[in-house]
Amino acid sequence: MAINILLADDDRLITESLKMIIEQDGRLNVAAIANNGREAIDYCRSNSIDVALMDIRMPEINGVEATREITADTDTKVLVLTTFDEDEYIKKSFEYGAKGYLLKNNPPDMIINAIISVYYGNSVVQGEVMEKLSFSSDDKKQKLINLTEREREIVIEIAGGATNKDIANKLFISEGTVKNNITNILSKLSLRHRTEIAIFYLKD
Repeated sequence: MAINILLADDDRLITESLKMIIEQDGRLNVAAIANNGREAIDYCRSNSIDVALMDIRMPEINGVEATREITADTDTKVLVLTTFDEDEYIKKSFEYGAKGYLLKNNPPDMIINAIISVYYGNSVVQGEVMEKLSFSSDDKKQKLINLTEREREIVIEIAGGATNKDIANKLFISEGTVKNNITNILSKLSLRHRTEIAIFYLKD
């Protein structure tokens, strides 16, 4: 069964090009194209979309606000794909639940791999974007010290792209236990989303 994708971008040339690129991979299907954030929200609420590729600057509702509503109201995973790498856009996108952030200048195979990776529960953040997400090294060390050994193991697995099921199998614990640990980790690290755990650990 193909992964259903929504393309949200107000540039028709971009969406048509992305559609052609994406559908060369038989695992992927572009189910719909939205010209603005409002259309993207409405479509995801009414239809089964696995991954939404979200541009940032769009009319009516921008991609950041659309990401917040889509992740709050649906099971759709949002992968931001944009030309804009401003700090505020990046941080807000992750704060509102985006699972990845890529720039449009990436090669087609990277975009396709990112879609599939996000679909399977992993986080995707390219190097230039991660550089915008700053954490104090001392603050990071102190927060990691405050985690239990099990919680630190789970942080490392999340940073490596493991899903909850992967972590459960590797550490010989239940998925429920993994979820409970992730809740504790988010609280201790003052983070909101699983993606932020990976960024926190990977960032120098």
